[in-house]
Amino acid sequence: MYQRTLYFVLCVCLLLAPLAIYPVFLMKMLCFALFACAFNLLLGYVGLLSFGHAAFFGLAAYVTGHVLKVLELPTIVGLLGGTLAAGLLGLAVGLLAIRRQGIYFAMITLALAQMVYFFFLQADFTGGENGLQGVPRGSFLGLDLQDDLNLYYFVLAICIGGFVLVYRTVHSPFGQVLKAIRENEPRAISLGYEVDRYKLLAFVLSASLAGLAGALKSVVLQLASLSDAHWHASGEVVLMTLLGGMGTMLGPVVGAGTVVALQNYLASSPVGVWLPAPVVLGAIFVVCVLAFRRGFIGELQALAKKSFNLS
Repeated sequence: MYQRTLYFVLCVCLLLAPLAIYPVFLMKMLCFALFACAFNLLLGYVGLLSFGHAAFFGLAAYVTGHVLKVLELPTIVGLLGGTLAAGLLGLAVGLLAIRRQGIYFAMITLALAQMVYFFFLQADFTGGENGLQGVPRGSFLGLDLQDDLNLYYFVLAICIGGFVLVYRTVHSPFGQVLKAIRENEPRAISLGYEVDRYKLLAFVLSASLAGLAGALKSVVLQLASLSDAHWHASGEVVLMTLLGGMGTMLGPVVGAGTVVALQNYLASSPVGVWLPAPVVLGAIFVVCVLAFRRGFIGELQALAKKSFNLS
């Protein structure tokens, strides 16, 4: 009951947020929140650390941009195309990566993601270092998405849908098996579960949702660039997840909001001249690791649970 009330309040706040905050900034935050939730599904609930999720984010951004700008197809087709492309790439990468665990899994995903990055750098359809600029937003069911407010509610609806999908996955029997694999993989195998199949399904779902976030980002900012597929983007989503709280539902959302807000503030503030965003984020990460091992939301949940038990 408490969680449902909290989610309801958050939805109301998000519906009213454009009245006080610039919609494009809010949409960027929502896109990265969905990206972080997708990554958290893999790291927080399966225990697989991927350093290559930017490949799915970037591929979907490029495919969506190409479909909308070059092929001139409807916006929803571009989003579905980008998400599908990311899912297929996730299937290919997952088939190779899940054969290993721990640091080996992380290094394989990073290596494959860098191969994808250099492909984007050389390919003609990506625009090289210039990227795909001027991606049209189009319309949806007669709704003009060129209007920032219309696009905001469109993006909000999709991101809430993605969050609900992650929530239902985590709290389903499938999600319980994923947690069992994270806690004790040999025991899950001994119980008769086909662990590799479960991990592959989780990897593909995570890649698809990351792709959906990248596709939305290319529509919101009307740009798909190499930075979307760079390993820095993979590092940022790891930071977002750990800051907010790995293995929690709202943790990645809070972490993404914190990182995007700081980047935006420091980029437009005089403070950013002598205190760059990477320095600030690095300092916050160090403090979080030392003082908030579970992340912001993880620590709050632990404190609330402890207080409830004491009372």
